Amino acid sequence: MPQQKIAFAAADTEAAQEARERLEARYPHVPPEQATVVVALGGDGFMLETLHRDLERELPIYGMHRGTVGFLMNEYSEEGLEARLAAAEPVKLHPLRMRAVDIRGEVEKALAINEVSLLRESRQAAKIRIHVDDVVRMDELICDGVLIATPAGSSAYNLSAHGPIVPINAGVLALTPISAFRPRRWRGALLPHTARVAFEILEADKRPVSAVADYTEVRDVARVEVAEDRTTSLTLLFDPEHNLEERILKEQFLP
Repeated sequence: MPQQKIAFAAADTEAAQEARERLEARYPHVPPEQATVVVALGGDGFMLETLHRDLERELPIYGMHRGTVGFLMNEYSEEGLEARLAAAEPVKLHPLRMRAVDIRGEVEKALAINEVSLLRESRQAAKIRIHVDDVVRMDELICDGVLIATPAGSSAYNLSAHGPIVPINAGVLALTPISAFRPRRWRGALLPHTARVAFEILEADKRPVSAVADYTEVRDVARVEVAEDRTTSLTLLFDPEHNLEERILKEQFLP
């Protein structure tokens, strides 16, 4: 196997920047445009930034935890990095593609690796109609918001909103309400990854709603369409003893 061409990327935190300096002093590295693998130093937020930045090149990303939350990261160690990269197991992810139309008719598109979330902008609850594959599945959801999460994102905001953790290869997406008022007992749904979901904002002028794809926000939306983008592939690398599927499984048994 040819030697990997490593590029290091680090969050702005002191811990991440210091780790980058030490690793660059120890291992051969190249500029990002010449790399065959990126080692990302930070937390899950920085991992998302790195994945978005390298979407077009589809470079594999190996994260090491130098941030706050490290669910998508491997443990940090300066020892044996090249051997760890050679032994790392790839996990393929497909992001969600959001198409948002605001109340003025302007369209914005964005990709989400974790989730697309709709959130109320004012003191009044949002009213949202949910379509799945062109069929109205919920005529009116009164809520603070609603989100649709990928398996990789199911343990993030989705879990905080009491949505299910989804195994990485389950082939489903989690549709989860955020503080649902009516219907009060609706806890969401699991949808096949091929599902096309549309959110129609009712009384959009009176009850404004924003749509967020990871960290791209569109204000005052009238309609939001979400579907998995199978043409875009992301590769995360994990140490064999620290693989993402096992971590998601373990997360479901935590007290």
